Amino acid sequence: MEPWVVHEIPPHLLQYLDENFKTEEDLRRAPTLAIELKKSCINLDRNLMNMQKNLSSLAASWISLTNGATSDLHHLDIKLQNFHLRTSQDGRGKVGLKKIRKMLCEELPLLAKEVRRIETVRFYAETTLQLEALVGDLEDAVFSIMNRNTFQANLSHTSRPTECRLGQLKEKQLVAVKVVSNIEDILVSISRSQPQWDRLLNSVDMRVDKALSVLRPQALTDHRILLSSIGWPPPLLTSEPESENSSGLPNPLVLMQGDKKDRYCESFLSVSALQHIHAKREKRKMNILEQKVDNSIDLWTIDALVSPIASRVEHHFSKWLEQPKFMFALVYRLTRDFVQGVDDVLQPLIDKARLVGYSAKEAWVSAMVKMLAGYLSTRKFSVLAERYKDKDSKPEVTSSWLHLMDLLVAFDKKMQSLASLGTSHFQENLRVSMLSIFCDRPDWLRIWARIELKDAWKKLKVDLKEERAWMIDSKAKYEFYTAEEPEPFLLSTRQDHKAPLIVEAAVKITWAMIERSRSLPNILIRIQFIRLSADRFLWKFLNLLFQHYKEAQLRSSYIENETLLSVCASINAARYCESVLRDLSVDVDFLEMSIAEKDSHIEADGLNDRSGFFVEQIKSLVELETDWLMDIISDLLQQFNTLTLEYVQNKAKWGQEQEFIGTKSIMGTGNLTVSVEFIEALESLRSRLGVLREFLNSKDFLDLWRSVADGLDLFIFRSILMNNVRFTIQGAGQFATDMQALYLVFRPFCVRPEAFLPHIRDSMKLLEMDEQQANRLSFLLKDAEGNASMHLHGIVNISCNQAEKILSIRDFGV
Repeated sequence: MEPWVVHEIPPHLLQYLDENFKTEEDLRRAPTLAIELKKSCINLDRNLMNMQKNLSSLAASWISLTNGATSDLHHLDIKLQNFHLRTSQDGRGKVGLKKIRKMLCEELPLLAKEVRRIETVRFYAETTLQLEALVGDLEDAVFSIMNRNTFQANLSHTSRPTECRLGQLKEKQLVAVKVVSNIEDILVSISRSQPQWDRLLNSVDMRVDKALSVLRPQALTDHRILLSSIGWPPPLLTSEPESENSSGLPNPLVLMQGDKKDRYCESFLSVSALQHIHAKREKRKMNILEQKVDNSIDLWTIDALVSPIASRVEHHFSKWLEQPKFMFALVYRLTRDFVQGVDDVLQPLIDKARLVGYSAKEAWVSAMVKMLAGYLSTRKFSVLAERYKDKDSKPEVTSSWLHLMDLLVAFDKKMQSLASLGTSHFQENLRVSMLSIFCDRPDWLRIWARIELKDAWKKLKVDLKEERAWMIDSKAKYEFYTAEEPEPFLLSTRQDHKAPLIVEAAVKITWAMIERSRSLPNILIRIQFIRLSADRFLWKFLNLLFQHYKEAQLRSSYIENETLLSVCASINAARYCESVLRDLSVDVDFLEMSIAEKDSHIEADGLNDRSGFFVEQIKSLVELETDWLMDIISDLLQQFNTLTLEYVQNKAKWGQEQEFIGTKSIMGTGNLTVSVEFIEALESLRSRLGVLREFLNSKDFLDLWRSVADGLDLFIFRSILMNNVRFTIQGAGQFATDMQALYLVFRPFCVRPEAFLPHIRDSMKLLEMDEQQANRLSFLLKDAEGNASMHLHGIVNISCNQAEKILSIRDFGV
């Protein structure tokens, strides 16, 4: 007798058996005792039938009574209508009308409410009686199955049922399943139309669940016995010659024929029908609780196939604990050899059993994955997690853990390929994953994330030792850009960003960690892993960029080419990293994770909830880029200011009436040459901008030289033109010559550099005017239409007061 069967026998029955079977001689009386018990069962069944008849008679009496009340109320309603017609025709008094109104407005609604209540009670009684009858049928069927099993086991002393008994049991099981289905249909209807009848629902569910708790294990036990009779499972390992001459292991499901196949199909359909009604009941219960139903891919019949395989392979697994690759190889081979046969034989049966949405192939692969995952979880990961606490064992544990994860990820991909084999397209969201181990063990997930983070940083340190780690690839060319042209700076690759090799290594390492988490079946678990590994790795890399920038800053100032190269490498790396993270943030997977993270308010190890992925890193990168660019711009302007100090302070030179004495003809416009005090500043600026153009990414360089031009424009305009100096014709010409030289510094970056020095350009237009034009414009500037007059001369970037001041410092004397 099976242990679970003993627990199902009531205590008084056990006491009765103990009293009648104390010695071996008592067994001879077993047939007589069986006949007596059978008679008792017949009498009890007869009494039960009589009780059911009496109950039905009482219910019919009740229904007749309620129908009579309903009929009487209907006749009363007709009489009231006739009475209302007569009173309206006879024109009776107001008192009678008041009584009628009271009856119609107050008493009749109360009467109708009472009728509805009686109707509800009647319906409740009918439903209760119907459910009582169905539940009784279910309990009778289950008791019959268990009773047959008990006495067959006692009389035959064998645990293997005969083929005849199996057939009878299957018939009883199908009857029980059909009854449960009828009960469920009624309960579904009640849950939708009468949800307040929760006590009735709970009472029926309790009795049905108790019956199913007996029926399900019995059905599965019989199914496993039937599997064993058809030769399942086959030998898991074949001899070497057989392996070479055969494409795979023999599949008993494919080989079974005749009666064996018919019996297996009947058993499969019976168990599947039981699972179908079980799933239906679970769905109804979950809907009542307003929860989502987990669409599990587990099939009881598939689990029955995997269970004996698990017990056999455990012997081989125990020998391969230090070489887990053999475990993965064996499980993959078994899954691959049987997957097609399972799909061909079982999928039609699943469809016939109306298990909608279930796939035999996917369920088979998933069950095999869970089998191996369960073994590794108990015998491998638990041991490694415990040893990880020991500092001395951490290096060895880290190596074993990473090797095991490599095997897991590779195995997942192969198993998902098997599960999707033959489908029209590959489903990436198949719920087949070895990484489901971590769903119920967040402590293991944290250990894995720490190990991945340390290993990633270790790899990056190796790359940092390379001489070319921070070297800039300057092959990307800079192109002209004007305000009228579309922006050509669409950077995509590392070469476009002129980023050093180290940032590409960091991006690849980050992406590798993200990719390893793709097999995690739970999106929230995946978010936690990425936050604990890839997310933190990016923060460490940002700190590395900042340290690299600081070290370059401490070595020397920005005027040194070596410092400029180091700073450019940091800026380019930050720009490329920002670009990659922005692309990832708009990826569909990351958008889904951002939404899931926001909805669940995940906080893992102190990580606060964020509105999106990598938002904080992108924000920090932008701040670093801006700060570093501003430092370079500030230093360039400060250097230009220092080198032009004498040039700016010499106000007298602009008021000279003859050509300068002692100047060198370096670059002239007519008879004028560039001022000597201005040459060094221009040359230094040209040199630094040339270096930055070669090694800084095009987008940041565009912002940089425009900001420098804007700063120089304001500096020269305020320090010379707005500094109360006098400009003679020769002084204005000298200023124009110097500014043309300044334009040439920016000419390699744009077609019209004067457009980016607007204050100087407008000032030169004013200085180039003759005396008559200057006087006329000065007069017009005093009117309200002064701005319009300036616009006619193409002067749009300085105010009327500034223009008037420049015109006032002109000296047209010879």
